[in-house]
Amino acid sequence: MNNKTQDFKKLLVNNLKKYAVTYLFLAISVFFIIVSGLDMNYICSQLLLRLNRNAFIVLALIIPIIAGMGINFAITIGAMAAQIGLLLTINWRITGVLGILTAAGVTLPLAMFFGFLIGKLLNKMKGQETIGSLILGYFANGAYQLLFLFIFGTVIPLNDNVTIVGASGVQNTLNLTGDTKLYTAVDGIVQIPFLVTLYVVCALFAVWAVIQYARKKITIKRFGVLLALAIVVAGVFALPAVTKVFNPEAGRPITIPLVTWIFVLLLCAFNTFLMRTRLGQKFRAVGQSQTVANASGINVDRVRIIAIMISTVLAGWGQILFMQSEGIGTFQTYAAHEQVGLYAGAAILVGGASIDRATNMQALIGTFLFHSLFITAQSAASNLFGDSAVGEYFRAFLSYGVIALALVIYAWRGAQQRKADSLRVVAEQQGKTEKS
Repeated sequence: MNNKTQDFKKLLVNNLKKYAVTYLFLAISVFFIIVSGLDMNYICSQLLLRLNRNAFIVLALIIPIIAGMGINFAITIGAMAAQIGLLLTINWRITGVLGILTAAGVTLPLAMFFGFLIGKLLNKMKGQETIGSLILGYFANGAYQLLFLFIFGTVIPLNDNVTIVGASGVQNTLNLTGDTKLYTAVDGIVQIPFLVTLYVVCALFAVWAVIQYARKKITIKRFGVLLALAIVVAGVFALPAVTKVFNPEAGRPITIPLVTWIFVLLLCAFNTFLMRTRLGQKFRAVGQSQTVANASGINVDRVRIIAIMISTVLAGWGQILFMQSEGIGTFQTYAAHEQVGLYAGAAILVGGASIDRATNMQALIGTFLFHSLFITAQSAASNLFGDSAVGEYFRAFLSYGVIALALVIYAWRGAQQRKADSLRVVAEQQGKTEKS
């Protein structure tokens, strides 16, 4: 019994160390929700809205992390490719879902090309990829501004509906509503009440657990836990007090865009499936040790370039989903991409990921926690300090702070690992000396 207690305590301590940032953000989120005084219906609706917008982009960070390239802040360049695609789509007057598909089609080759260049450059700065990609994003922003301010409209002719009349360059703001019909072109296809979706997911989860147990893929203990989890979650959301939050008597129920979430789940499945392929195993091998991977015959530089190319393309498509989502409606041509890498990187780190380890669940949890603070920070700061501007400063502090903390923890773990390896080598040498 004592051994079991000690093992449990050790497991608990290790879990707290591993996910300290996640638990801290969870505690702060709960505190801010209470202090903000905001209506829970508003908080939940805004939180789901932000999840719809940002989940795809955050998930695009996973593959480079597994490949040992850290947080790919250069996904900002993927967002730039997407915005070029959207601009050309508006210029060609292609509307609705077809317009979104056209923008995605234009984004694909551009993001692949940009990703190839990014990967080639990051291969020249191995060990400093996170900082390198961050600086690269700032550098690319200058080229992007030149493209939109001078080249588009002069060197590359565009229609008057996207250019500044009487001057060169693209308009500062492009409208995605009205004739373009790009606003909610994907989100608006099918909207399903959140509670209905939740109950269906719980039912499917329970059926999956039954099938897995029947196939003897899981133990009866694990089957019981999974089945109980599905029942408890469905039961909690069936409580009248919780149901009123998502389906208020006055006002429309909170809904989710089905097609958008199908894309998000497909990306989760893609990440999972890819890691089981030969290419995915190469990603893992390179991420664990480039020296060992190279000795095994893996072309390390090529694998790293592929990882960045995939991430850049996915980030571009994620930016398109973000721009068309509910609550946006306009396309800020010169600034829409600037915080993409920062916020996505902070979100995935909040979910418990690190510079060298990330999962789909960590990306989704991190997006949830990170944006829960964004929703409540201003109101909480206003109630605590009498100034909502404090909430804005707190947002910036959290965004940069969590990234800095992750880098410090990664450096500390690396130092600890090197120290342990050094001690092991010394012990082995001493053992050989004693035997001789």
